[in-house]
Amino acid sequence: MAASNQVIDINELRQSCAGCALNALCLPAAIGGRDLARLDDIVKRRRPLARNDFLFREGDRHTSLFVVRQGAIKTSTMLPEGDTQVLGFHLPGEILGLDGVADERHRATAEALEEASVCEIPFAKLSEIAAQLPALQRQLYRIVSREFVREQQHPVMMGRKHALTRLALFLHSVSERRRNQDLEPHEFQLSMSRQDLASYLGLVIETVSRAFSRLQTQQIIDVDRRRVRILDAVALGQLANSEDTDLRAIA
Repeated sequence: MAASNQVIDINELRQSCAGCALNALCLPAAIGGRDLARLDDIVKRRRPLARNDFLFREGDRHTSLFVVRQGAIKTSTMLPEGDTQVLGFHLPGEILGLDGVADERHRATAEALEEASVCEIPFAKLSEIAAQLPALQRQLYRIVSREFVREQQHPVMMGRKHALTRLALFLHSVSERRRNQDLEPHEFQLSMSRQDLASYLGLVIETVSRAFSRLQTQQIIDVDRRRVRILDAVALGQLANSEDTDLRAIA
């Protein structure tokens, strides 16, 4: 009986991690049953967030990483002049909290845009296990690299002069991120307000609205309030990857 109590149900653990959106972290192929169980034990599941709840605030002590299970979360920072700059929007399956690893203090504020839930992973415990499991350590490096590459899209986008290319790049990015998480890539709800989106894009609300209207007039997207349907993914991708000098020819 004692031996049977020690049997680990790998399928159950893998289903648990997949359901918690942690499969990208917890399921590197080389991790075996008992090691997977150790990871499963440290995850604090299903932390619910209401709309406008804060997951952490700028300056808070960094203790955990978080994976969005459902909903959407925005990150922002306070500028010296007192304005708030939106830094990003995090979708299901994406990790938050890497901003606080270096200084052990969060350098951004994370706020739920809608009802959401996250999985919480205490960073000290994760680091301890990763030091003993090379496969997990490599997976962590991959995740950090992937998040770094994704965050670099923001300054690239801000370097574009035309509002249309900025908005196209953002919508194309959301579509691709959803595709990577096996979510519907061509139709989705934007949880953020136009004000938040304008802040992220470095534009004013009126310019964002005009850019949406132009993409809709060109039949590249269809917009119904916050619901976006991509009608021509090829054209959207061309706009997103075009140089500003190419915009007139593509449009």
